[in-house]
Amino acid sequence: MGGAEHARDEDVALAERLGELIARENWVLLTGGRDAGVMAAAVRGAKRVSGSLTVGILPTESGAHAPGIDIAIYTGLGNARNVINVLSSRVVITCGHLTPGTTSEAAFALKTGRPLILLSPNPEARAFFRDAQIARSPEEAIELVRRIVG
Repeated sequence: MGGAEHARDEDVALAERLGELIARENWVLLTGGRDAGVMAAAVRGAKRVSGSLTVGILPTESGAHAPGIDIAIYTGLGNARNVINVLSSRVVITCGHLTPGTTSEAAFALKTGRPLILLSPNPEARAFFRDAQIARSPEEAIELVRRIVG
């Protein structure tokens, strides 16, 4: 999970690599589903792997989603769909500098006891989310997930 329209190039690159690594583990990639920023990048990365499965939980009732989304779920809930994103995930990974929407997902993950991994977070996020695990690379994030899910 991470920023959409204003995602930094380095965050997009991290997300694309992370999506590919998630797919290589045969895990399902769940994103916010939009064709923007780290959401679209993670899906692009996952789709490099044959047989990958991607799910997009979208804020609208209809419309476009990121190319490569296999299952698009249109909620009509706007930002409230972030709760679905978190509750549908076994582990939550944020990617790069946290935006307000991603911050809400990270906070809800901690509130509900979901494991939270911050991949290359900004210093403010690192300081605020002290109970989260920090990963410096997509590979390190995957290793943390492996330890969590067994």
